[in-house]
Amino acid sequence: MGVDNRNRTYAGDAPDEEQWTAIVGNDAAYNDRFRYAVMTTGIFCRPSCRSRAPKRENVRIFADSEPALGAGYRPCKRCRPTDRKLPDAEWVGQMTAFIDRCYYEPITLDRLAELYRGSPYHLHRIFKRIAGVTPVEYVQRTRIARATELLETTSMPMAEIADAVGFGSVPYFITVFKQRTGTTPSEFRRLGRRPAYEEVSE
Repeated sequence: MGVDNRNRTYAGDAPDEEQWTAIVGNDAAYNDRFRYAVMTTGIFCRPSCRSRAPKRENVRIFADSEPALGAGYRPCKRCRPTDRKLPDAEWVGQMTAFIDRCYYEPITLDRLAELYRGSPYHLHRIFKRIAGVTPVEYVQRTRIARATELLETTSMPMAEIADAVGFGSVPYFITVFKQRTGTTPSEFRRLGRRPAYEEVSE
């Protein structure tokens, strides 16, 4: 289904090279700069939308949502281009809350970018500026914090703890635990001491 031409006023512009690169790269840094519409579907999106890239000749550029709506295009249900942009701190807060709840799941930068509608580069940069650490570091710290609780309060085998907190393999769990705390999980359990995160270099 294409665009409804009955309400067309301004038809939009063809994308320039910079805009097209932002669209195919799902670059959230351009979300405040323009919206793009696809003539063959009648839908308009944010540049960061993770939907399948359209053909360039079918794309039209609008400054924001209002002229796209005025031209008869419908907002994408996936990227919701008419929604208000969240402040960076609130955006990152949503991600940290998700990590705090779901640390045991496979969490990658690409998955966060897909869930929270941003390019991996932009998300990584904003997350580090707001949280003080990268998304990967935050995930690892959260997992290690949970692992120390299990080491202190249970007699679970290392393999079960590694799986429970999302590391998967015991060797990887041991490597990250020692990098973050300065001691192995077994040593930590034997000595019964909490890790001093600040004393261990990144």
